[in-house]
Parts: sequence; structure tokens; C-alpha cells
Amino acid sequence: MTKEKLALEVIERLKKEYPDAGCTLDYNQAWKLLVSVRLAAQCTDARVNVVVKDLYEKYPDVNALADAPVEEIERIVKPCGLGHSKARDISACMKLLRDKHGGMVPDDFDALLKLPGVGRKSANLIMGDIFGKPAIVTDTHCIRLVNRIGLADNIKEPKKVEMALWKLIPGEEGSDFCHRLVYHGRDVCTARTKPRCDVCCLRDVCAKNGVPGQD
Repeated sequence: MTKEKLALEVIERLKKEYPDAGCTLDYNQAWKLLVSVRLAAQCTDARVNVVVKDLYEKYPDVNALADAPVEEIERIVKPCGLGHSKARDISACMKLLRDKHGGMVPDDFDALLKLPGVGRKSANLIMGDIFGKPAIVTDTHCIRLVNRIGLADNIKEPKKVEMALWKLIPGEEGSDFCHRLVYHGRDVCTARTKPRCDVCCLRDVCAKNGVPGQD
């Protein structure tokens, strides 16, 4: 089975397994997703969802958060880890949204990358979830699973994995596909415990199980 055929098969199986999979960060405005995805670095989405409630209660919009003392932002977001750098990035990002983008999150990938604390993973998440545009979000689950399944060949660098997947995943499927990999990586193909291959919907096509003919 070629990688192209394998990709389409994996997409369809994960659709059936996780039909309603979506972003596990809570947000109702684009700027809030920007904040949450920065806080999610080396932190669980569940913890971020709790912490941001206090942040948004005190600073309910872009202008308020842009004007907030960095020290106060750090105090609130400290439970997410790396509080100083995250608070600094969030403050600078909100200031740039206010001063350059009229308080709105830009719908241009390159413009997103110019925002403090926003890398390719975050920019792709915004493009896919907020603007409905083609996106490949190469988080740790995505990188681990696509290598395990056989869609990537021992590629660990996020950008290289992203580029490899662009060649295999139809643009309109990319965002949801990556969300489903997160669900699958948490529930079945786990990292910290032995993967539950016996209940995996991909067990008969997964390269890790020694399925032949993938190239």
C-alpha cells in the first residue's frame, strides 16, 4: 500500500472512530485560542482550560489583556508552567493585535507567524479551526502517530513532518485529521503506557504492526 492510499484509509477510519473530534482547548473567540495554544506548550489542554477562566475574567478582551501588567498575567498563568516566557509572549501578542491588526487575529499564515509566541503549529491551528483553511497541526501526538503508522519515515522535526503530510493529506481534511490523531493518541495509541493495539482501528494497516507493502 502506498503512503497516499494509506493516508486516505487512515483518514476514513479515524473519521468513523472519532466523528466529532475537535480542538480540546476551550475558546469562543480567535484571540482566546491564540492565548490558550501558547499556554498549552508543555502543559495539558485540560489545565489550560481551567487557568484561562481566571485570566479572561480579569482581562475579558484584547485591549484589556494588552494593557495588563506582564507580572499579573504571569501570576495567573503560572500553573501552566514557563509562566514568565508565556506571559511575556501573550502580552506582546495582544499588543500587536491591538496596535497593528485592529484587535483582530489575522487570517494570513505569515502574519500569524510574526506574532510573538506563535510558531507553525499554532498558526496552522488558527488557520484550520478559526478560518477553516487547509492546515496541518504537527503536535507531539501527530508526529508520534504518523511515524508509527507509516505516513512518515522516522521524521521527528515538526516542520518536516508537516511538509511530508501536505503531500499525503487532502487540504480540507488536514485540520480534522490532526485533531483525530490527538484523540487516538490519548485513548488508544498512547505514549506513556503500552499502546492498545488490540482495540486499534488501524491495527491491520499500521506499519508498527509489521504490515507489509507500505512505501
